[in-house]
Amino acid sequence: MIILVINCGSSSVKYQLLDMESDEKYTLRAKGIVEKIGLPEGKLTHKPVGKQPLVRTLPIPDHKVGMKLVLDALVDPDCGVLEKLSDIDAVGHRIVQGAEFFSSSALVDDDVLRKIELCSDFAPLHNPANLLGIRAIENVLPGVPQAATFDTAFHQTMEAVSYLYALPYKYYEQYRIRRYGAHGTSHQYVSQRGIRFAGLDPDNSRVITCHIGNGSSVTAVRNGKCVDTSMGFTPLEGMIMGTRCGSIDASIVPYIMKKEGLTPDEMTAMMNKQSGFLGLSGLTSDMRDMCTLAGQGNERAALVLRKVVLDIAKLVGAYIAEMNGVDLIVFTAGIAENNPWLRRDVCAHFSYMGVRIDDAVNDAAREETMISAPDSRVKVAMIPTDEELVIARDTMHLVAGK
Repeated sequence: MIILVINCGSSSVKYQLLDMESDEKYTLRAKGIVEKIGLPEGKLTHKPVGKQPLVRTLPIPDHKVGMKLVLDALVDPDCGVLEKLSDIDAVGHRIVQGAEFFSSSALVDDDVLRKIELCSDFAPLHNPANLLGIRAIENVLPGVPQAATFDTAFHQTMEAVSYLYALPYKYYEQYRIRRYGAHGTSHQYVSQRGIRFAGLDPDNSRVITCHIGNGSSVTAVRNGKCVDTSMGFTPLEGMIMGTRCGSIDASIVPYIMKKEGLTPDEMTAMMNKQSGFLGLSGLTSDMRDMCTLAGQGNERAALVLRKVVLDIAKLVGAYIAEMNGVDLIVFTAGIAENNPWLRRDVCAHFSYMGVRIDDAVNDAAREETMISAPDSRVKVAMIPTDEELVIARDTMHLVAGK
């Protein structure tokens, strides 16, 4: 089954084309990204497997045009990987927010579209863009089945004691204010892959997954199911991130608004887009640049690096307590996959409980690797995430009626 996986952002479209024979047997045919949609000069980067990549710079006024560029590239005589678009059997979409409507992926129909739209209040930067991606496919590939995979679905197994805030209960009843989490597709993939990789019993396992990228979250997974996660009502809660502040004293919000004369939207933008690495350093939101600056002696950059480690360690420690232990800690996503020092420094906080890292293995890890030492009392792994594969698998099963 040939499946096109779409990840629509507010001004971008990431995609992969996979030929799925089964959950474990599949072939990546192409991947790429359409960037700067709606800006004067957009960009398509198409990377077909076994062929030269295609890069085009041109105006891309909306997602419909962007999606057409993707589909044209897939059947291009020189860099295409399909003879015709009708070879695409299904399309799977990443949807950021599914609230309490969805605890698993779903085939797209009018009811699913209505619920995705209702969830836009919880993810105003993402869900509308996700809907644009679905509508664009409807226009250019009418009749092709589409599926939606929700970043929040994996976290729907949390109990009320973990997802409710200590606000008046009426706000949950009226406005569904609760912890929803994010990155669920990634946490699902690396926790399941980690259980198999570490040889754990899926029905008797305690795993903590650390998805550390420009957006970051940590999740506690018991017996394959999420029991707690660090992101909350929105992806703002939790640890320090590229431009997000993470958890702060709620009283800071009205205090700054009064002092600076900010509107709610301006305050929200500040916490989401001007804080985190960027806010503390005053220089950059990019971890690569931050490491360079810290190496040059920049004290605030060094502070950011220390805070990232401490925030992760606090969350991992809390989830160890919540699950009464841990069998496996997994690091994934861009920052965690590419910075051995971060994995080492986080695990150093748990030396008291027998966590040991093999420094040579950790430093050399570039793919799925068990980085803990043989005598470590807890296994530690680095597992690159593959959200697109999860989406493709779910889409395959839904379309096949399984």
